[in-house]
Amino acid sequence: MENKERFVIGKGACAVYPESRVLAAPMAGVTDSGYRRILRSFGAALTYTEMVSAKGFHYRNENTRFLLEHTPEEEPIFVQLFGSDPEILKEAAMMLEKDFAGIDINMGCPAPKIVSNHEGSALMDRPELVYDIVRAVRSGVSVPVTVKIRKGRRNEDNQAVEIALAAEEGGADAVTVHGRSAEQMYSGSCDLSVIRQVKEKLRIPVIGNGDIRDAASALRMMEETGCDAVMVGRACQGNPWVFRQIACALKGEEIPPMPGWEEIRDLCLYHAELEVQHKGEYTAMREMRPHIMSYLKGQKDASRKKRALMQVQTLDELKELLSD
Repeated sequence: MENKERFVIGKGACAVYPESRVLAAPMAGVTDSGYRRILRSFGAALTYTEMVSAKGFHYRNENTRFLLEHTPEEEPIFVQLFGSDPEILKEAAMMLEKDFAGIDINMGCPAPKIVSNHEGSALMDRPELVYDIVRAVRSGVSVPVTVKIRKGRRNEDNQAVEIALAAEEGGADAVTVHGRSAEQMYSGSCDLSVIRQVKEKLRIPVIGNGDIRDAASALRMMEETGCDAVMVGRACQGNPWVFRQIACALKGEEIPPMPGWEEIRDLCLYHAELEVQHKGEYTAMREMRPHIMSYLKGQKDASRKKRALMQVQTLDELKELLSD
């Protein structure tokens, strides 16, 4: 695909050209290094680290540093930072830009422990601070700077346009909009009209996020909002094939069918092997448990083995449980 046909984030020398318009959302506990490698191999044009605390990085927190580990197979990859102090965010971005294709600032996380600390979606009540944060980070780095927001903080709010404009004015290269309020968390449905409103007001690219489960829902998002790209979140857990399906749909090609059990099983085991290599068997197999259940969703007899799979402790044990 020619560069001019690619989705462009940023300008000039710092521009990033993902090969398609289907991105993989950052998800805590899901999009670690091993799974990002898998998502890229299935066609995710861009991946993100799990959400990283700028303050934790500032204080050299070891857990924070672990979240930043990545391999060349995952590139291009953006680091997603969260925080509320413009200078601390700028400092973290400046130190990390050499290792990542871009910086994404989280302003939409609805988790109570994040919001109560005046970070994540709490920033949607403070457009002036949004501007200050983006401006500070933009002034410190040469790579693209993007922002991820929600419809608003509360169900009755529609703050997305105001916050997106503040981010654009601060120098953001693109904005991702999740069409739910923070109060909704992940319940209810995504409001596509909000994403369309943001797209109509901004000059920079807008990425649509929320309720993209398959090729049909991705096409609907693009058609109804006019967004420049789509970001797939929870639907890709245990289903990286969704990236191939959406990419084919966007190109007008035949959508490949979902794989059979053998292919799903083999990928689940490969995923587990990557986690073991990265984290060691004890930690990896415990963190793999929810991934395993995602891979097995809808499979015959999965419920019968659920208890054993949620207690699996070794890679050999997993292989045995999935062998039949």
